[in-house]
Amino acid sequence: MIKPILFHTIYPHKTSKEWVVFVHGAGGSSAVWFRQIRAFQQQHNVLLLDLRGHGKSSQLVKSFVGSHYSFNKVSEDIIDVLDHNNIACAHFVGISLGTIIIRNIAEIAPTYVSSMVLGGAITRFNVRSNILVYLGNTFKHCLPYMWLYRLFAFIMMPKKRHKESRHLFVREAKRLCQKEFIRWFKLAMDVNPLMRYFKEKEIEIPILYIMGKEDHMFLEPVKEMVKRHKNSLLHTIHQCGHVCNVESPDAFNKHSLDFIAQQNS
Repeated sequence: MIKPILFHTIYPHKTSKEWVVFVHGAGGSSAVWFRQIRAFQQQHNVLLLDLRGHGKSSQLVKSFVGSHYSFNKVSEDIIDVLDHNNIACAHFVGISLGTIIIRNIAEIAPTYVSSMVLGGAITRFNVRSNILVYLGNTFKHCLPYMWLYRLFAFIMMPKKRHKESRHLFVREAKRLCQKEFIRWFKLAMDVNPLMRYFKEKEIEIPILYIMGKEDHMFLEPVKEMVKRHKNSLLHTIHQCGHVCNVESPDAFNKHSLDFIAQQNS
């Protein structure tokens, strides 16, 4: 049986041999990177993809029926895309839950990863996050998933200037079906055990964390991670929430591209 390949889009560069791969979060799609494409494709080859069940990869959902979702399997989906396009190594840029997937790729297949830019990174669920996960797990079978997703989006991005980010993710999440939402929700419940392992085990691959100063759920755990790991850097953006690539694209792009340039040099 032929393994399905995630939907992806490539923006080739005329001379550069460097690749940048973008990985969105749960409920999103490659559309969340619309403010990064122009800046990055001027310097690098760019690959955007839709995770299984998301965006245009939702057409492949039948191929994954009966498949237990795990971070390893979702990571292998992306590695298959790289192999399909003969990409041996790339810089990875992720947002939200996509940052965990990237970190997992670096764990199971480190030769594919030159560096990581992790925006709105999730390194641990705090008390608020765990309460949300508990509520979601309790009501995921009896409430429409979009009710839960809108609630999560508002709690994570509550301020007026976060409105665009909330609307973008809610809009993209509408493409998910209820069963697909439940599969990804169950996957999110594996975050803390996996991240405890990542916290204890530092990786040699350089990491830049880019976080909004107003990312009240995930910024503090990232600060703790950076203190422990010598190959990690943190840049915070003022007046910015969780989805920093959408709310502060100029700052996000500049710091990401500068970081990647440093690794290449």
